[in-house]
Formats: sequence, structure tokens, C-alpha cells
Amino acid sequence: ARCQCKIDPLERKNCGYPGISAEVCKKMGCCFNNSVPDTLWCFTPKPKKVRKLCPTDTRARRNCGFPGITAKQCERKGCCFNSHPAGVPWCFYHRVVEE
Repeated sequence: ARCQCKIDPLERKNCGYPGISAEVCKKMGCCFNNSVPDTLWCFTPKPKKVRKLCPTDTRARRNCGFPGITAKQCERKGCCFNSHPAGVPWCFYHRVVEE
């Protein structure tokens, strides 16, 4: 995402090597901006902002536990727990949503 590359030139962290091309830099998943001389042109993007959500659709539940797992055991694994309805995983993975 373009907003991940809006970083103050003085706060850029190097992501390439001297003389790297924009194409190679971007292929490596880095940001490229050569508008400011004497700064890093190929730099690390800001981390994506993500939110973890427990899926509300029971069909979207991906099993994270085992039969008979308790809520506490499930949450220790970092997963969602909902014992309703029967017949679907009660302990299941979060859905990660980019903001």
C-alpha cells in the first residue's frame, strides 16, 4: 500500500544497496523514493496495520483446538473460543483484517 511508504526521509531504514533500481527495490517488497537527495532511496515500508477479529460466520471458523478444549486452553493458544453452535469448531483462528 502506498501509505506504507510515507516515511520522513530522516526516519527511513535501508532496504537495499547503493545504486539499486526502483524495480529491484520494489520487487524486494521495499519502498523507493529518490525525490530527496542524500537520503535512503530504497527503504523498509511501515508495518501494515492489522486487526484480529473472531469470525462471526461459523463456516469461516478454522479449527485451532481439539475436541473438548476449554476456553482457557484455547485462549492460551491465542485463538477465539465460542461454544455455540454445536457441530463446528469451538476454538478457531482469528481473521486478520488490514486497516
